[in-house]
Amino acid sequence: MVASTVQPLTKKSQASFMLYYNNIQLRSNLSRASVRSEYEKIDKDYQREVDKTVDQLRAKQANEADDPNRFQNMTVPVVMPQVETAVTYQTSVFLTGDPLFAVVSDPSFIDEAVQMTSILENNSIRGGWVREFILFFRDGMKYNFAPIEATWDRDVTYTIETDTSRSLKQGVPKEVIWNGNKLNRWDPYNTFLDTSVSPTELYKDGEFVGRTQLMSRIKLKSFIAELPDVITANVRTAFESTHSNPASAATDAGSMSYYVPRINPKTPETILAKGETNWMKWAALASTNDRQINYKDSYQVTTLYCRILPSEFGLIVSNSNTPQIYKLIIVNHSIIIYAEQQTNAHKYLPVLIGQPLEDGLDYQTKSLATNGAPFQALASAYMNSIIASRRRAISDRTLYDPSRITSAAINSANPSAKIPVRPAAYGKNISESVYSFPYREDQAASSIQQIQMILGLSNQLSGQNQASQGQFVKGNKTLQEFDSVMNNANGRDQMASILLESQVFVPMKEIFKIDILQFQGGGTVYNRDQEKQIEIDPVALRKAVLNFKISDGLTPAAKLINADSFATALQVIGSSPQIGAGYNLPQMFSYLMKTQGAAISAFEKSPEQTAYEQALGAWQGLQQLAIEKGLDPKTLGLGPMPTPEQFGYDPAANKPTPEGTTDTPTGNSGVPGAQASPQAQSPVS
Repeated sequence: MVASTVQPLTKKSQASFMLYYNNIQLRSNLSRASVRSEYEKIDKDYQREVDKTVDQLRAKQANEADDPNRFQNMTVPVVMPQVETAVTYQTSVFLTGDPLFAVVSDPSFIDEAVQMTSILENNSIRGGWVREFILFFRDGMKYNFAPIEATWDRDVTYTIETDTSRSLKQGVPKEVIWNGNKLNRWDPYNTFLDTSVSPTELYKDGEFVGRTQLMSRIKLKSFIAELPDVITANVRTAFESTHSNPASAATDAGSMSYYVPRINPKTPETILAKGETNWMKWAALASTNDRQINYKDSYQVTTLYCRILPSEFGLIVSNSNTPQIYKLIIVNHSIIIYAEQQTNAHKYLPVLIGQPLEDGLDYQTKSLATNGAPFQALASAYMNSIIASRRRAISDRTLYDPSRITSAAINSANPSAKIPVRPAAYGKNISESVYSFPYREDQAASSIQQIQMILGLSNQLSGQNQASQGQFVKGNKTLQEFDSVMNNANGRDQMASILLESQVFVPMKEIFKIDILQFQGGGTVYNRDQEKQIEIDPVALRKAVLNFKISDGLTPAAKLINADSFATALQVIGSSPQIGAGYNLPQMFSYLMKTQGAAISAFEKSPEQTAYEQALGAWQGLQQLAIEKGLDPKTLGLGPMPTPEQFGYDPAANKPTPEGTTDTPTGNSGVPGAQASPQAQSPVS
């Protein structure tokens, strides 16, 4: 089952779509060129590749030629530490839970909640969501523009079965179609969108969004093979179509072309070419006379989501005058090979834009990296003035009389070489032959102080400090004072988390939930928490009322309960019978430990085990009493010794947690905190 209806396109409809696409690209030409230039500047600041001065290049070449005596300029790291600190915080908030997304519901739907949690966990592992999210966070901190695609998609995969028809039984692959939620971080350099709406509202109000990828011919063949359907008549034309080379700062290939930024000068051009080499042709193993299709070395493949009126494109569908979402795949900006009508119930463009800094100025808001770049440049200027002084100290400028001393002797690289004088200097004062300019270094200490002040101002702007960046800071603060400082330092990061939750994660979770309820089929999914296969019942899922929550909340554990309150709570719980009578103490203890990072709920006893142990303890007590008084145990109403089977408890099980639970133990009803039902009758009468 797919989340769309493949749409056959007439020649007229294809021409209308291509005119629409070309107009979009024409509209984006001017803005995309300037945006790419700005992104490239940010990445050069991030990787400290801005300094192209002659002194720096000469010193770098000397160092690379094994001359360690030349001083390179230093770019003081400001942008990268601030970006990585912010990315690390968001990662710790959103990506350290297991699973990434947990599902809560009314107790009567706990089984369905476990099913959906298992589905999301399977999707996240299969789709590599953690990597996509980390790239998404880094884009947001570097560019304040982070696109990510959340779609219900399909993959062609394989399972291994035994071939019993062969004499030697062996595994044979069997094709399996996998359907599920997929996440793809989009490259900001090659993403285009409807800029008439706020980027964070694009998914619900925008008219179009798309991206361009570069694919080799082999990758494109595999890509087309995995599509549920293609416009067959256009496939050969697409493979034989041509495109301009990928654009870069050194080429003039147009803003429509796939863009490759040139950031690290040490990266070979052959790597930056990305798919420009046809290895079969390079090895002279392919002959154009033997091929039916004239393949090219690489292809630019564009994925476009657009909200349109189907009637304007000659499409005969129901409600053709109502806005509907279509997905197009276009090869080399000229050939449509795939078109599908998106039938998702959420009615969103499946591309969400994150802006960690949002102040209502939309695309004008500066990113974290952009704000830090001027401080990095200024601190580097001070640092390089110190390095320039050191260069002068070891290669000071000198005046000399060439009639008395040769230039070769003055410029000798040997610091201990003897300098002969010419005959004209005989009998004269040698000190008059050479004059060295006085060298004074009295600004280095001041420059170092200025650098520290600049770094402090930069951290003040970003809301960070040295401790939040993982640096040791000497001081005499108490633990409470340090915690207060760090909580305040995390304030900006928490606000960014709240914004990302509202901008991206809330609609993303809605997309996930609706797509699962709409398209999920039956089957089994492995649940790592319960260590067993979970049967998926799509009918039961659609009847359940489910709500999402982030497994790692946006509020740090220290705000839920601090260390002092935690210790006090444990003492009161253990010493107050009234509290013990009013709460389920084991579950409460597990929860309190979980707030401090210790997940111990897996070790809780199940209600069945507790009931068995209580009955066994009572039986043993009566047995001991009968022995002490010399009585027949039967006179005390003592029956046979209780067995675990009477209570539904299996001592050999690795996890005696009942079915249908996640962290909180349940009874047979599956309701958290419920007693085992039905209760086995105690043999003690």
